[in-house]
Amino acid sequence: MTVQPVCLTVIAARSLREELFDYLSEQRDLVSGFTASDGAGHGPAVQLQTTAEQVKGHADEVLVRTILERQDAARLLARLKTAFAGARLTYWIMPVMEFGVIDDRQDKAGI
Repeated sequence: MTVQPVCLTVIAARSLREELFDYLSEQRDLVSGFTASDGAGHGPAVQLQTTAEQVKGHADEVLVRTILERQDAARLLARLKTAFAGARLTYWIMPVMEFGVIDDRQDKAGI
């Protein structure tokens, strides 16, 4: 049976950025790396926590994406739900059709 990778996306308040990065970095048995970017949360369920967010009309957020096996994503989510209880993290999981690294050094070695 072939293992199908997934992309786990987690969205958190930007105030949790360093804590979330540190936590994910400690989960070496599940997370081999991740990519993060800043986001602007909009919608009726989004909580504007600061005066600046209320003026701007959106929540300052951080999006974190990691590629891992489906069962590892479930294990990581269970840990996050415990470690960040009450933090209102938003997440979703999407299948990944292909995952790899394009590296000129590898391409030249095969010539």
